[in-house]
Amino acid sequence: MSAAATANNKRKQADSGPVLDWSAGHGPVTGALSATSGALAVATTGAATGMPPAWALAVGTAGALGHTVAGLKVRNAGRTLAFKAASWLVGAGWTTWAMTTGPLSWAALGSLATLGVGMGAGARSMALYEEAREEEALAAERRQIAHELSAERRAIAAEWVERIQRICNITVKVLAVEMWESGNGYSLDLEPHGGITYDRIAQFAPQLSADAKLPHGCTAAVGPGIHQGRAIVDVTTNNVLAEARTYPDDYGPLSIHTGIPWGFRTNGDDVHAYLREQCALVVGPTGSGKTNLLHGILGGFARTTDVLTWVIDLNAGSAGLPWVRPALGGELTQEDGKPVRPGVDWLAGTYEEALKLLDAAIAVGLQRKRAYQELMAREDTDLLPVSAKIPQIMLVIDEGAEILVSTDRQMKELAKRIYEFIRMQRAMGGRTVITALGATGSVLGNLLIRREAKVRVALTGGETEGMDLSKMFPGRKGLRVDQAPFKGAGFMGTPESPGALFKAWRIKPSQIRDITVATSDRHPRLDDVSAKAAGEAYARRWDDERTAWMRDLGPEPATAEPNSTEQAGRTGSRLNLSAFRTEQAATGAQDELLAQFRKEIDAQFGTAPDPSAPRPASGLNLSALRGGGSRETGPDWLADALAAIKEAGTSGMKPSAVADKVGRSRQAVRDGLKAAAERGELVYRDNGPHSVYVHPDHA
Repeated sequence: MSAAATANNKRKQADSGPVLDWSAGHGPVTGALSATSGALAVATTGAATGMPPAWALAVGTAGALGHTVAGLKVRNAGRTLAFKAASWLVGAGWTTWAMTTGPLSWAALGSLATLGVGMGAGARSMALYEEAREEEALAAERRQIAHELSAERRAIAAEWVERIQRICNITVKVLAVEMWESGNGYSLDLEPHGGITYDRIAQFAPQLSADAKLPHGCTAAVGPGIHQGRAIVDVTTNNVLAEARTYPDDYGPLSIHTGIPWGFRTNGDDVHAYLREQCALVVGPTGSGKTNLLHGILGGFARTTDVLTWVIDLNAGSAGLPWVRPALGGELTQEDGKPVRPGVDWLAGTYEEALKLLDAAIAVGLQRKRAYQELMAREDTDLLPVSAKIPQIMLVIDEGAEILVSTDRQMKELAKRIYEFIRMQRAMGGRTVITALGATGSVLGNLLIRREAKVRVALTGGETEGMDLSKMFPGRKGLRVDQAPFKGAGFMGTPESPGALFKAWRIKPSQIRDITVATSDRHPRLDDVSAKAAGEAYARRWDDERTAWMRDLGPEPATAEPNSTEQAGRTGSRLNLSAFRTEQAATGAQDELLAQFRKEIDAQFGTAPDPSAPRPASGLNLSALRGGGSRETGPDWLADALAAIKEAGTSGMKPSAVADKVGRSRQAVRDGLKAAAERGELVYRDNGPHSVYVHPDHA
């Protein structure tokens, strides 16, 4: 209701007098007034009409009986029942007397007023008494429940005191027993005697779990208490790790400052990773669910409003492709028809692209250190104030630990830059998430990784080889691989939450698409200072030439037999020469590198022969060997491509669509269209992953 309507209603109420709520029940005052006024009206009417006085007495007796029955039904106190019955009988008696002697005498009216005051006071007293009885009954019920619960807790405490004394030979005092709201277990707050610390008890965690006859997958995990003389024992009684839980369908916004959920503990609570200043290390053998967890991590980063995710995966970019390819291919659109931004901000799947990404990330950090000194001074902090305007860069490197320990020359170059990024970018909003295949000494041997990666995850999947949990979670005793034999289950530790059992949610490909669409408008933009430092390498990261490997995921269309009618019609009378097949099968990276190399050689030495010059007599001077077309006109398929692009109008066509149209490889088509654009035959409209070529008539 608007403010004007409310004021109008108040004005109407003021004009019409007080508003009465006729549906409300009687209180002590209104009840007494109702009873006395009713008795006076009946007595006056009865006296005037000659009504038999006994009728009033009969009605009062019936009312007393009715209220007594109703009071018994709701379990009113005896005094309340007696008061209500007496009120009916006294009122009926006065009415009978007044009908006989006259209701309008001063004696009748005075006695009626006295009765009304007595009824009101008695009703108020009875209401207070009934409220007190009800509160006392509720308190008694709560005391009974507390007594029963306390008895259960006392039994649990006594059981564990005896168990710890018998198995660990340690005397403890149980200060509290907290039952988990999820119903999956409870926690014991212990105080060991004799200055014994929690880790002494933690050594016997497997024996304690076995003695308590806990189900498989349930543990008695011992951790530090509120101070060094206390310990907390988390006892799991229901194995939630065996349950399959999908990623929560709440894709609401998150922040790097408030933590990002990575999974759930055995008590059912979410476990968060706080990565503003911490790096993360995730280890897990093949089949343990590491890739699924990585997608869950990327999903959490995509939901944030102050994080840009850069991914390096030299294994064909498989970790980031589900977050990028549907958006680049135009398969996803928002409700308003706008194109969807990729779920990650930069994906490097090759060595060359990874070098560009790392060089840009290091340059961003160095530039931020110089450019934001005044901002940090104004905010009185030595940490860059990360926000949607100045987002944090989370560098996710799949199997990055293997890169760091590799002896390959190229991998060493990457490792050097990764170490530099980790060492220099903490204050400037740059952190890493690195994965590895195992928790081994070679992975955890680097001091920088151990010092910076305080958020650690070990997915076991029941695998024992290469899973040294004592190195992964130093100081945490009693952690065993066989406690988490399920896919996606393992151990997670953070500075806020010591290493303990957890499980990652199962995130499905459809959810990846949904998160990509839902968070498209939420991704921040790289601030101008950082974007300038990142340069062209960042600005052109979605160019067709650099993302061709993301699109060319399937095999090229099968080539017809040399003597088939279809092939003859397409190539005319030309021979089925290897020159044609080489053009179609050339790969993007090799062609680009070879062309650049030849261009530099030609510019330096001028040694390249003229393509139009006749070949030596030892070979055939065929047009196929001269590039498939003149330098001015381009390849023979270009005319069909120009016609198709012109027909497409102002929307233009992507190189991939042109390649499908003319039946050539995408790299060959991209080279031909680029050359045509340089000659002015086409116009290149740069729009990131949605870049197209447009005919000059529609440009």
